[in-house]
Parts: sequence; C-alpha cells; structure tokens
Amino acid sequence: MNYNIRGENIEVTPAIREYVERKIAKLERYFTETPDAHVNVNLRVYNDKKSKVEVTIPMTQLVLRAEETNEDMYAAIDLIVDKLERQIRKHKTKVNRKFREKGSLTSMFTVVEDSSLPVVDEEHELELVRTKRFDLKPMDSEEAILQMNMLGHSFYVFTNSANHNTNVVYKRKDGRYGLIEAQ
Repeated sequence: MNYNIRGENIEVTPAIREYVERKIAKLERYFTETPDAHVNVNLRVYNDKKSKVEVTIPMTQLVLRAEETNEDMYAAIDLIVDKLERQIRKHKTKVNRKFREKGSLTSMFTVVEDSSLPVVDEEHELELVRTKRFDLKPMDSEEAILQMNMLGHSFYVFTNSANHNTNVVYKRKDGRYGLIEAQ
C-alpha cells in the first residue's frame, strides 16, 4: 500500500507516520493479495486540542473510509483501524455469501479468525424493516431543507424544480447541509 499522510495544523513527524503505517498495514492480512491501494490519511488538530483522523482507501471493488475525532491522535488512529476492520469484515461476509450462492470459492479476502473483533450478524444488520412510498414534489434545495427540518429527519429526497432530477439534501455532522444530485 502507498501512503499519503497529510497534516493540517500539525507536523507529521516520523513517529506519527510510522504509527499510522504500522496500524493500517495490519489490514493487509484480510486480503488474499496485497492490494495496490493508495491510502490517504488526513490528520487535523483543532484549537480545542481535538484531533481528527480521516482514512480513505480506494480499491477496485470497494472504498474503505473512516473518520474519528478524539483528544488523543493515537487513540483516534486505533479507533479508525477498528472501524476499517469492521467494514472489511462486513464486506467480506457479503461477498463470500454471494460467492457461496453462485458456487464459486474464490474471494478477494482471506478468512481471518480474530476473537478480539466483534462478529457482525449480517442477517440482522441488512434486514429491511420498513418501506416508504411518496410522491416527489418539485422544489428548490432551500425548501427541501425546510421540509427536512420540519420533519426532523437527517435527509430529504425531492425533485429539483430547476432541472427535474432527483436530489437529496442532508444534514452534515458540522451542522451545515449537503446536496446529492443524481446523474
């Protein structure tokens, strides 16, 4: 894996670089072949001394991404690796189930038994418990944000009155709003 480690308001010291590379390299054990992936790591330190770590690993079949905010940067890195391991295990379970259904035994993941990691109950996690149907009213994004806030939801699907495409507005973790436009 190739590492791109950037720091914002912090100097990336050799110790931090080595710690990040050593921790993320542990993820390679989940793959049958070492992925030729570019690992992007962003380290930020805010004025209130909180550290935010973001890791993105784009691969051919999936994109692994996690972020964590913590007072201790090293603890945040540890938590990121745990999140990425859970994502890999979840994806591996889904992929292996599809391969079993098709009768193929090849997979991009190796089976690693690690008792320290929680076992993901895939059946309950992907269970669809409710379906809603509604008409998409044409509106602009500002009206969609108002509708979303009025309903108390974290996202809202609507038809954009300007281009008649289906869009989604959502509330971001920082309290601001985002817009997803379908192509």
